Amino acid sequence: MRNMNPRTTTNPTAPADPEASEVSAAADASDVSDVSGAEEAVTKKAAAEDASYDLDKVTGDAVTENEDEDGAEDEDLDGLDDDSAKEPSGLGAAAAAVVAAGLGVVALTGSWTGKVAAERETLIGQIKTSGGGTAAQQISEIYGDAWHSTALVNGLFALLALLVGIFALVRPAFGVPSAQPQPGWVRAVATAGIALGVLGLLISVGMYFDLIVALPTATAAQ
Repeated sequence: MRNMNPRTTTNPTAPADPEASEVSAAADASDVSDVSGAEEAVTKKAAAEDASYDLDKVTGDAVTENEDEDGAEDEDLDGLDDDSAKEPSGLGAAAAAVVAAGLGVVALTGSWTGKVAAERETLIGQIKTSGGGTAAQQISEIYGDAWHSTALVNGLFALLALLVGIFALVRPAFGVPSAQPQPGWVRAVATAGIALGVLGLLISVGMYFDLIVALPTATAAQ
């Protein structure tokens, strides 16, 4: 009869091999490391994609903004070019004012054209009276016609000065209106040209019709 000790326990399972345990632990650790590495790689890839997307978006926004600014600048420049092309420069009015003043001075002081016209009338009068003529006829043909020719030429210059001066003053009222008012010196010179033109025209009319200084008479000549 067998002696059984109740304190003695039996282990039906065979003890584990230490080497097998170490291999299993190493395999588990390798699996965990591979999974962690894969997760880390996926995370880095996702972060890189997000960074690339953000960079592309920022670059695209910057390019779009630059294109919008360039387009706005081009439109502004086009608008400025159109406005500058449409807006009158005022150079014509200024030139007209100066011309009017010059013509007014010529109308008062005389011109080479008036001198030539007077000499021509004097020569014609000498030719007409060369065969003989009365004193009154000689005065009228030689002196009076030359005088009247000079007055006529000066009157034409005075009339031109008056018309050009008026044009210089009223030019801003016609055509495309200018954003800037007409310079003061242009108005002053144009007004001076008009005044000189009116004065020269009055003197020329008075001389042509012998209202200021009468022609010498035959009695006074004798």
